[in-house]
Amino acid sequence: MLNRRQFFKGAMTTASGALIARLVPAASAAPAAGATAVFTPPSDEGYRPVITTNGATLPWKRVDGAKVFHLVAEPVLHEFAPGLTAHCWGYNGRVHGPTFEAVEGDLVRIYVTNRLPEPTTVHWHGLFLPNGMDGVGGLTQRAIQPGETFKYEFPLIQHGTFMYHPHHDEMTQMALGMMGLFIVHPRKPVGPPVDHDFAILLSEWRIDVGASRPNPSEMTDFNVLTMNARCFPGTAPLVVRRNARVRIRLGNLSAMDHHPIHLHGHRFYVTETDGGVVPESARRPETTVLVAVGQTRTVEFVADALGDWAMHCHMSHHVMTQMGHHSGNVIGMNTDGLGREIGKLVPGYMPMGAEGMGDMGDMGMPVPKNSLPMVGEQGQFDYITMGGMFTILKVRDEIPEGNADPGWYSNPAGTVADVASKADLRRDGITS
Repeated sequence: MLNRRQFFKGAMTTASGALIARLVPAASAAPAAGATAVFTPPSDEGYRPVITTNGATLPWKRVDGAKVFHLVAEPVLHEFAPGLTAHCWGYNGRVHGPTFEAVEGDLVRIYVTNRLPEPTTVHWHGLFLPNGMDGVGGLTQRAIQPGETFKYEFPLIQHGTFMYHPHHDEMTQMALGMMGLFIVHPRKPVGPPVDHDFAILLSEWRIDVGASRPNPSEMTDFNVLTMNARCFPGTAPLVVRRNARVRIRLGNLSAMDHHPIHLHGHRFYVTETDGGVVPESARRPETTVLVAVGQTRTVEFVADALGDWAMHCHMSHHVMTQMGHHSGNVIGMNTDGLGREIGKLVPGYMPMGAEGMGDMGDMGMPVPKNSLPMVGEQGQFDYITMGGMFTILKVRDEIPEGNADPGWYSNPAGTVADVASKADLRRDGITS
């Protein structure tokens, strides 16, 4: 006999199945998975182009005084990291969509073509514009039907870091990857110019192990956490020259979770929010900035410390990919007998987790197809037991052309933590 709760749960599962069935149209493969593409504007634009790591900048052309962009909403086959690919929705063959860049005072004309199997809109999150251009389906415009191309046109009357996403069936469309960044540079910059300007959009997904599509019905239990739609070890490092001034723009369009982004080895100042510039008198040094859902935060600092420095969300489960949440807690248990008994039924079975879970990715055990459960990456010293919303700031005296990955940092002799010598222990009175 089914109770009421079970009935509705079954009904929702059936509905989700029907939803997935109509999300199946062929996806275009993301161009050069994981590569970063920067659009170089004409030199008279006067701004340093933003680097959207693992992403791209949307090209534009000038027509009758307006900057003209073309955004195409479509299914995309997207790689989160080597070993994990999913059928998503995005823009212009990418997840997330390409970054817009323009200058305060510009008139922008944006054509949006819908190649999805359902209607959509685009909301320009945080931008001040005419009401009819705000992109809320049913409220400020009719939805863009499949096959239609709409025109949005408005002047940019502010500068800062903003975002864009659908405001029609957003639970589905954003959960499948439809979002992006919108950078507006100031017409008259104030303050010291930066040498490196990075943009990172934070998001979260539910992709069950072995599944090939994110689950748009998930409300609380997200297991793939991303920076620019990539999870470590698929995230590109931020490569900068020592003593360079660095700006990092952080936006958060996760469904439910805020993210405290922590940078090792440096302190920074929050210089802007999506509401505007933070007065210098209100700035204070930080090493962690909380980016709430729907917010952007811009931080600046001088990269004065050589090395490979972690930058990551400080929620511990947000730096693990496809972590199992429903397995029993066996930490501290003697599992030898359990392993022998289960091994009789499943040859080669080995209980895991009794001594912690840090060695799971390092063991190299086979994992289900199209999954990255608990997988990190081999570092120069050991296995890096982190994944998800994690990347690396690489500070060097000299950086490769095109900000390419310079490889691991070569630490000066005597500056790496290691096993204490007996002489050190004896000198300092440390007994074990």
